[in-house]
Amino acid sequence: MAKNPSAETHVSRSTVREIIAESALSQVALRRVRERIIEFLLFLAALSSIVITLGIVAILVSESEQFFRHVSIVEFLTDTQWTVLFAEPHYGIMPLVTGTIVTSTVALLVALPLGTTIAIYLSEYANNKVREILKPALELLSAVPTVVFGYFALLFVTPLLQRILPTLPGFNMLAAGIVIGVMIIPYVSSLSEDAMKAVPVQIREGSYAMGATRLQTALRVLIPSAFSGIASAYVLGFSRAVGETMVVAIAAGQQPNLTLNPMEGAATITTYIVQVSLGDLPHGTIAYQSIFAAGLTLMLMTLAFNIAGYLLRKRFREIY
Repeated sequence: MAKNPSAETHVSRSTVREIIAESALSQVALRRVRERIIEFLLFLAALSSIVITLGIVAILVSESEQFFRHVSIVEFLTDTQWTVLFAEPHYGIMPLVTGTIVTSTVALLVALPLGTTIAIYLSEYANNKVREILKPALELLSAVPTVVFGYFALLFVTPLLQRILPTLPGFNMLAAGIVIGVMIIPYVSSLSEDAMKAVPVQIREGSYAMGATRLQTALRVLIPSAFSGIASAYVLGFSRAVGETMVVAIAAGQQPNLTLNPMEGAATITTYIVQVSLGDLPHGTIAYQSIFAAGLTLMLMTLAFNIAGYLLRKRFREIY
């Protein structure tokens, strides 16, 4: 019996199509599996930050609970002395809190105006060549070890300030705050400049079309439009200033002092944590657990400032 060539050709073509279709389906299925694996890995990376944060909070809360079983919260918040390691200990956190607030405030008074001014210049005035040189140079400033900044504050800034203020002591919060402010300028300027660059060019052109100058456009148009990103830069700068350790430990002194005068020496929360952590305190003692109580206080301060920054950004989004 003779074979039908057209039928054989039809069968072979349909077989090839089936093979191609199966291959395409297998490739699609393999691609989906790969995407699911990548999605799961990215989810784990995002989840890890949450787990780490919860772990830190859990440790701080559990150890602080042991501390507050021996020390009342009222004494912790109202006592004006912090002498945990003395024979007659006092557990008032306010001297450490005021030291932290004063040094951070001085740092912000230095970093915010200078950082915002630098961001405006890089965003609106500098050409590409100048921007490519200045921005990496500023970011390199953040790579300098903090201990170097600490000795710079102690051995250079403090003697310089003593020429203007002869009564200024060798250890003071003013020099430490100024150097911390210089240290966080790259964070403020870089993030603020990125936020200004993200503003649509049509907004700039509309301002120029109305006859506004570059400075008027920057101050009255760009900063309000980019305030969400600028506020994030400010919050990051504050968090960096609050968490600074070596500069205040070297230049501001390590003696808890309840004062709001930046021209006096004082200890901050981070300074105390480092000072006590380097000692030989037995695990489980009140002095050891006071480290975690101080750390919990620092975390709550940072959290409060972040919430305030979020509410401020939300308010400006509604206005503009």
